[in-house]
Amino acid sequence: MRLRLLLLALGTFAMGTDSMVMAGILGLIAHDLGVSVPAAGQMVTVFALSYAVLAPVLATAAARWPRRRVLLTALTVFTAANALSALAPNYPLLLATRVLAAAGAALYTPTANAVATTLVPTERRGRALATVLGGMTVATALGVPLGTYIGRTDWRLTMWLVVALGAAAFLGLALLLRDLPAPATAPGLRARLAPLRNGNVLAAAATTLVFFLALNTVYIYLGTVVRPATGGDAGRLSLIMLVSGLASIAGNWLGGRAVDRLGVRTVLLTGGSLAALAFLALPWASATMPGALAYAALSPLAGWAVSVALPHRLASLDPPNAPLLISLNSSALYLGMAAAGGVGSLALTMLGDRWFPLTSTALSLVAVVLAAVTTRRRQAGADGAAGVGGTAGATGAVVPAASPAAAPVSRAGAPAARP
Repeated sequence: MRLRLLLLALGTFAMGTDSMVMAGILGLIAHDLGVSVPAAGQMVTVFALSYAVLAPVLATAAARWPRRRVLLTALTVFTAANALSALAPNYPLLLATRVLAAAGAALYTPTANAVATTLVPTERRGRALATVLGGMTVATALGVPLGTYIGRTDWRLTMWLVVALGAAAFLGLALLLRDLPAPATAPGLRARLAPLRNGNVLAAAATTLVFFLALNTVYIYLGTVVRPATGGDAGRLSLIMLVSGLASIAGNWLGGRAVDRLGVRTVLLTGGSLAALAFLALPWASATMPGALAYAALSPLAGWAVSVALPHRLASLDPPNAPLLISLNSSALYLGMAAAGGVGSLALTMLGDRWFPLTSTALSLVAVVLAAVTTRRRQAGADGAAGVGGTAGATGAVVPAASPAAAPVSRAGAPAARP
């Protein structure tokens, strides 16, 4: 079981490396293809926006497929797209391959997360999600530095690294990921899209969008805000990024266990509040290297713990539609990433290099308040319904006691009574 989760995580590692390593090779791409660095940076935006739009669409389109087929098809598309990126002779064709790579990632990641929850007992779902999401966090600590180093002379070598990672994940899953639980009988398109009209689902997705907007508004421009500590030294900045990556791994591990033991609401409110405090302190912490390192440890620790709770919350709302709901969470996440570049640039212009992290403080507090209000309202409804035969879910959802979906939701959500 553990091996299968790790193989799923290898796929997310490949996709995390692909989506985040571009920051380290933009200059080389721009020089090679004869475009400006800001133009080359649009590859990140194109990937993120394509992912956000395609994730729920592809989850719906592939709803009737066996999940193993979905995973292998997604990896095939993703790997082929990166091979085409490595071979792209010009900028427009490279942009087109990024859309195709995003389609593969948008199909794979939500399905991998949904599959992970079926491979373990319900009380370990948080840890299963953390393992698969761990591929993304390890990509920040290992995949991005490795890809940047390999591509230091030729950015196309970085693309071939991603191809190799995608092919390895495909081979491992093709050989070892068999006998997956079949997806629930797929309803029609209209029924599949019904959760998108649910206010609780939209509130959860909005929380994801705002929180990742807060995280990435600072992360994209981290080199700028910590310049007083680094003095522009690349070695010092690399150390800060390494600490940030390792803290992301720790936060992902901690978040999975905290969700299982303390409940989604507690992790959302505690982690979101700690992230807000870290952003608030950054203008002062960034003045010294120890302060910058402390920020690099605390912010990702809290942020990635929250990132485990967010998809868990959505999947618990309607377990039979977990792939669609997790794909919606992924869409919201990537929309936040796509918007963060513009929001961060505007904040830099208005507030300056030192104070722009306060924008992330405000955004993270909005996410905390949104989570507090929506989860409390749902928990209150659950408590009332429980008295007449209902069962409270992980985020307060109520399902009939006789429903087949009731058991996994209530067992996974039992700790949520303790926020």
